[in-house]
Amino acid sequence: MRETGEAESVAETILIVDDQETTRHFLSKALAEEGYSVVSADTGQAGLARAKEEDPDLVLLDLRLPDMTGLNVLEQMREQGSSACVIIMTAYGDVESAVGAMRLGACDFIVKPVNLRQIALVVKREMERHALERELLHRRKTARDKFSSEYVMGESQSIKRVYQIAEQVAKTDTTSVLIEGESGTGKELVAHYIHEMSSRWDRPFLDINCAAIPTELLESELFGHEKGAFTDARFQKQGLLEVANGGTLFLDEVGEMGLPVQVKLLRVLERMTFKRVGGTKDVTVSVRIISATNRDLEKSVREGAFREDLYYRLKVLPICVPPLRERREDIVPLARHFMSHFNKVFHKNFVRMSPEAEQALTNYEWPGNIRQLKNLFERIILLESGETLEARHVQLTGGRVTAGALSCLDLVQSVLTGGEIPRDGLALESVVQEIEKALIVRASEICGWNQTKAAELLGIKRDKLRYRMKLYGLKEAVDEAQVSREDEEPARVA
Repeated sequence: MRETGEAESVAETILIVDDQETTRHFLSKALAEEGYSVVSADTGQAGLARAKEEDPDLVLLDLRLPDMTGLNVLEQMREQGSSACVIIMTAYGDVESAVGAMRLGACDFIVKPVNLRQIALVVKREMERHALERELLHRRKTARDKFSSEYVMGESQSIKRVYQIAEQVAKTDTTSVLIEGESGTGKELVAHYIHEMSSRWDRPFLDINCAAIPTELLESELFGHEKGAFTDARFQKQGLLEVANGGTLFLDEVGEMGLPVQVKLLRVLERMTFKRVGGTKDVTVSVRIISATNRDLEKSVREGAFREDLYYRLKVLPICVPPLRERREDIVPLARHFMSHFNKVFHKNFVRMSPEAEQALTNYEWPGNIRQLKNLFERIILLESGETLEARHVQLTGGRVTAGALSCLDLVQSVLTGGEIPRDGLALESVVQEIEKALIVRASEICGWNQTKAAELLGIKRDKLRYRMKLYGLKEAVDEAQVSREDEEPARVA
């Protein structure tokens, strides 16, 4: 069976198990014309062998076979570890047995004589549903593996308090949570922790970055749409709220959500019902909503950019994740964790950090928080070699206004208020560059290292900001992935 993400050109495989040659022939021909890869077997044992060999995506299984029943085949297939969707084919008088097969895990049943058009429609529907289930299982396993391998709490009392609150929240099962904090502090990992500690741990954990999707598409992504709802809506689509039913939906950067979508989300939080885009029927779900933001939502409410009723509905229980500069005792443990992680990724053998390197890390302001620390160690471990990570490997800039910038500012202020220009002259370009660099750093800190907002604050285009950051060495120090929350998801370590 193909893993999710494999090339679409690989046809899905269907196994037909039926002792009637004409049935196998016509079904194989009809399904091959639909683009499927079809294999067949005429007995139960042959069907089990082909299932083990081919690992099909779907099985059309006759209930009556010469050597064993379809129920026996289904049971043994599951014992073999097959998760293929099984559609039972049965004569009218065996419908009760077909219902029994459904209890054993069959997806559907069809009454013989089979209608080829009906078979094609049922197969298409079950293929789509089963593919979605496989993708969910894959995403849940991937998310759980990432959580297990990357989770490290830290030693500071402030972060321990965050996780104590998160664990208490997890027990309530339905309470809405708003996680606040600067970009890169690990808000998504806190959301994962709540999910993993809750009774919903074995159900989907899905996430969406509200800032990365235009408003008109975000509504469809969250709530789904009906066929014909808009120009490209050729099929009915389930939204993330439906797919995450029973589990958790994490809304990252919820402050960027447009007002029209906010109205529909409020209804979900109040009633757990919604309508798909273009739909008329209510869809009922049971989903825990966890939101995160690095914006001041209270200010957004005052400015009319965020609904007050939604704000208080999301913030039933707020959790504030502190920035890394306020939990300095966590910096070195996190650094060691990243060193170990990237040792494995890049097959390196760093085993320790020098006291000078640790001191440099601890003294830095970390404007990009944990994301910046992670990216720094990815770069260091990739480019450097040895057993000891030295201070010379740790090149940090941009965390605060530098001494050079301050001296330039003092000099400029002195000259402009009546002081004399030094007799040996001014290095005008250097002075301007130091001040410009300091302003870029400060604007970036204010905006959580979001390049688009920092550029707006400075009155320049984003491309020009990126060029100047590269020119002054800020791009290398902070890295594209950490200076723009649009380019990479938040680090999953806190």
